[in-house]
Amino acid sequence: MFKYKVVHTLWIFTFFILFAGCVQKEPTAELYQIFSEARQFQLKENPLFATYAGLHTSNARMPSVALEDITRRDKFWQAILSRLEAINYEALSKEDKINYRVFRRIISDRVTRVKYKDYLMPLNADSGFHTGLSRLYLAMPFKTVKDFEDYISRLNEFPRYFLEHITLMKEGIKTGITVPKVVLEGYEVTIATHIVDAPELSAFYQPFNQIPPSISGADQKRLKELGRKAVINGVVKAYRSFLDFFVNEYRPNARTTLGASELPDGKAYYENKVRQFTTLDLTPEEVHQIGLKEVTRIRSEMEAVIAEIGFEGSFADFLEFLRSDPQFYADTPEELLKEASFIAKRMDAKLPSLFKTLPRLTYGVAPVPDDLAPKYTGGRYAGPAEGSNEPGYYWVNTYKLDVRPLYNLEALSFHEAVPGHHLQNSIAAELENVPDFRRDVYLSAFGEGWGLYSEWLGKEAGFYTDPYSNFGRLTYEMWRACRLVVDTGIHAMGWERQQVIDYLASNTALPLHECTTETDRYISWPGQALSYKIGELKIKELRRYAEKELGRDFDVREFHDAVLWNGAVPLDVLEELIKDWVGSQKN
Repeated sequence: MFKYKVVHTLWIFTFFILFAGCVQKEPTAELYQIFSEARQFQLKENPLFATYAGLHTSNARMPSVALEDITRRDKFWQAILSRLEAINYEALSKEDKINYRVFRRIISDRVTRVKYKDYLMPLNADSGFHTGLSRLYLAMPFKTVKDFEDYISRLNEFPRYFLEHITLMKEGIKTGITVPKVVLEGYEVTIATHIVDAPELSAFYQPFNQIPPSISGADQKRLKELGRKAVINGVVKAYRSFLDFFVNEYRPNARTTLGASELPDGKAYYENKVRQFTTLDLTPEEVHQIGLKEVTRIRSEMEAVIAEIGFEGSFADFLEFLRSDPQFYADTPEELLKEASFIAKRMDAKLPSLFKTLPRLTYGVAPVPDDLAPKYTGGRYAGPAEGSNEPGYYWVNTYKLDVRPLYNLEALSFHEAVPGHHLQNSIAAELENVPDFRRDVYLSAFGEGWGLYSEWLGKEAGFYTDPYSNFGRLTYEMWRACRLVVDTGIHAMGWERQQVIDYLASNTALPLHECTTETDRYISWPGQALSYKIGELKIKELRRYAEKELGRDFDVREFHDAVLWNGAVPLDVLEELIKDWVGSQKN
């Protein structure tokens, strides 16, 4: 009997230990099961995502954006969110707590966008669902007959894909959820560019000009003929129907109000956008006040530069001088591209003094594509698809050279190329020992905050020696501070479009054309413009903290590695990571 009791007790004790161990492991196992299921679901549901992720099994398809599919996917993501919330967060490791929080934010934002019917507005003032498709082939392989056949099948799906978007936008008209009419003037250029009479003139035909010689002559002839038909009957047909809808139905019936607050449930919608794009629990009013404070501070620095130059006249006179004097503008697109390339190359040489670990991927400098340039910003970074043989590209807008000042070019280059977006995105792609989603997630407050911080970092690296270029740096920083004021002004405080243009024009040296295109961007993309300055302020705050805590042991290269080599994270997570890093440095 005694022996039985001992054995029984030992069995219970052993079971308890094993059971406890299982319980401790269960949250982690469930978390990674969720990551895996979510990844597979996204790859299956979105063939474009799969292509850019380097998975080419769905290259023959375009996604479905039919309302029933949007609803079905939303139910899946809501279920994922419920499973996440059921996990014992405290039982996770420090690393998995970060994974959990980043992933939960992504899924929560995805569910919220459906809640507020963002899918009814699949475009903004400078881009949309249709604008990146002409460069989709750069993410696809073209080595075999099947590769070309997949591409042809994908092009033939364009009419269905565009019609589904048109159907959603028609619902947007009915419900008052549209992009404001005022920002859509001239937008048709992004559509009409792809309506061609001869398929060989289409950007979509480009792969058929470079069929590898390993493919037989007969197959080459067949593929080219099928490619011509797919361009005309797939691509051109889709863009033509979209142009007709846009010009004759969408723009005439788009809403005449500006702010997101004018949308159904607009106040809550915009408050959510503020949290989404800043990753912090800030109200529109708090953001507005931060912006006003930054505008005042930067203005004093700008005044100091004007005094250094010895310019006689008012602040407004100086801005007009910068906007109108030919010495500040390139004469040809090639000159502008060469100057941007030279700046970027000089910064390349500075990178080892700023970072301990650099990514492998290189980048090029290229003009903004013609179909985007008229309504596009001064420049942007375009990263490659995973597994492709493409570099990253720093795009420079060469449209209307008289509104592309050279004094802004250093700040623009550092933001978009290095040490800004190219460096940050390339590092994220090389992260190891993290779930897949951590390598391709983009959180605007982190990414754009780093981009703006990178502009400032140029000064520390020895650039902006010309006072005009330094004023260009300050005008770019002022521009981002103004965004906090005008974005909240538009979407929460009833500001008018001209009021925003005037505010930008009177506080920055941005050309009037750019003040206008930027204003339209803020109107059509609520909240996104807040991410830059809020993110930069947080990174600078954390750097000051690290410098104070570490004193002479502070190494800026290690600090930058600590910021970037965790990938994009919400700003509250970044704060925890840097404070942990500081603690480890002390030890």
